[in-house]
Amino acid sequence: MKSFSFAPISTHDSEILILGTMPGTKSLELNQYYGHNQNNFWKFMFAILGEDFSNDYEIRKALLEKNKIALWDVLQYCDRVGSLDSAIKNEIANDFETFLKQHSNIKAILFNGQKAHAFFKKYIHLEKTYQLITLPSTSPANAGKSFDSKLSEWKIIAVLKNRS
Repeated sequence: MKSFSFAPISTHDSEILILGTMPGTKSLELNQYYGHNQNNFWKFMFAILGEDFSNDYEIRKALLEKNKIALWDVLQYCDRVGSLDSAIKNEIANDFETFLKQHSNIKAILFNGQKAHAFFKKYIHLEKTYQLITLPSTSPANAGKSFDSKLSEWKIIAVLKNRS
């Protein structure tokens, strides 16, 4: 099954870019980043950014935009059955050269999981230096770490925001 990623959530003044690999089945069905209700991404964002949690996708996007955080996926499309990154085949990366030129304030690129970072390293060659940080996947398939342990690592976002 051919899967396509979403357009990025970003503003011209975004300073942090968070990259997943590719939307999962539930996200594609809902047309929302991290749409699976067991994925912790949005819970982490609201907790780290000090806001009350919301299931409203427009509020979720606005939270990122207000905090100068861009969200996208490394891959533009791929063949995949199901939602596991290990099932990805025939992948094509997004156009980061253009995106990063249009978002010149980005200083740090964070990866939601090892696989997102691996695909990025495989396909993307940066001309500019960015702080690259790989974080534990927020996916329910990543059961190797507790919620609190993962959240603790994701709190690097607050540190990065305070530096800007």
